[in-house]
Amino acid sequence: MEIEIRIPRTEDEWEDYYDLRYRVLRAPLNQPVGSEKNEGDETGIHFALYEDKDLKAIARLDEVDMDTAQVRFVAVEENEQGKGYGKLIMYAVEREAYEKLYRKMILHARDYAVDFYLKLDYKIIEPSYKLFDVLQHFKMEKELTD
Repeated sequence: MEIEIRIPRTEDEWEDYYDLRYRVLRAPLNQPVGSEKNEGDETGIHFALYEDKDLKAIARLDEVDMDTAQVRFVAVEENEQGKGYGKLIMYAVEREAYEKLYRKMILHARDYAVDFYLKLDYKIIEPSYKLFDVLQHFKMEKELTD
């Protein structure tokens, strides 16, 4: 078993990346294809976790300000959840943010994902927004240290 975390390289890898993002984060909310993309895709740092060349998880790192980064669009293949891929990709995103001198990571967790982030030492700051007026999110943050 070989695990590699990197930016998608080929057109097919990018298609798979956005397809996973859509299937896990948008399709369950009855959103149209295309809703999985936004303007931050041009400037964010994309992460794709491959196991033996099969895409298992994705995430994107965005800058908030000089000290703060935000992780967005974290998704793990439905049938692969609970196997540690989410934790691995989060560690890679945090490491990259720290190396880029960010000292705090924020995120807006879906209500059902809060426990996952609590296990990674994120703290709930406040309820944030309801995605598509349906899915409650919670602002969470974590201080980044080496």
